[in-house]
Amino acid sequence: MNFDTIETNDNRSYSYEGFENTVRDEYAKIIAFVDSGSKVIDLGCGNGVLLEQLIATKKIFGSGIEISENAVSICKCKGLDVRHGSIDEPLPFRDNEFDYAICNVTVQMVMYPEILIKEMKRISKHQIISFPNFGFWKNRVELLLHGTMPSKTLFGYSWYTTGHIHQFSIKDFYELIDFIGGVKIIECAYAETLDSLRLKVANMFPNLFHLLPIFLLKKTE
Repeated sequence: MNFDTIETNDNRSYSYEGFENTVRDEYAKIIAFVDSGSKVIDLGCGNGVLLEQLIATKKIFGSGIEISENAVSICKCKGLDVRHGSIDEPLPFRDNEFDYAICNVTVQMVMYPEILIKEMKRISKHQIISFPNFGFWKNRVELLLHGTMPSKTLFGYSWYTTGHIHQFSIKDFYELIDFIGGVKIIECAYAETLDSLRLKVANMFPNLFHLLPIFLLKKTE
């Protein structure tokens, strides 16, 4: 086998070199969900840009956990309180220690998403979760016409070079939340910007027409 032919565009290495200050579209929607002065934990915080923005705009008390040692180093250089570790296992925090637990575009990349969300519920009063919607219409068309793994939710990677191991839809997410129990969905926003007509249609059929939903949940028990 010629290993030189293996694709170098591989996000399983979780390298953030060159992306230290990249701001993504969903950050503003997440920030809008968070009350000023809150205590926040960002699970899978990456390069720490979201934490930086929350601290700057909402004056939060923020910390994070990240599996990428490269990203943890970047966060520490920024003066952020971020530790290295996995997020889909029992977390080293007290019950209700945080006002918000955030997991942004990472649920699909962990081995045990149900454990992650249960831990988010345990340690925080509110949970903010975003993910790429596998039920998005372009994914459906690509799978139907080409019979191959849809690329829209892989953000430019191939199926074999991505850390996405649990693709799921908005409908699947609702079913998972029902299974876990003890939390309810308070609000949902979407990262993409659409004109008023397309937004109205997309909101009627979110599982079909929205690519990246952001859910705000609240613990009920």
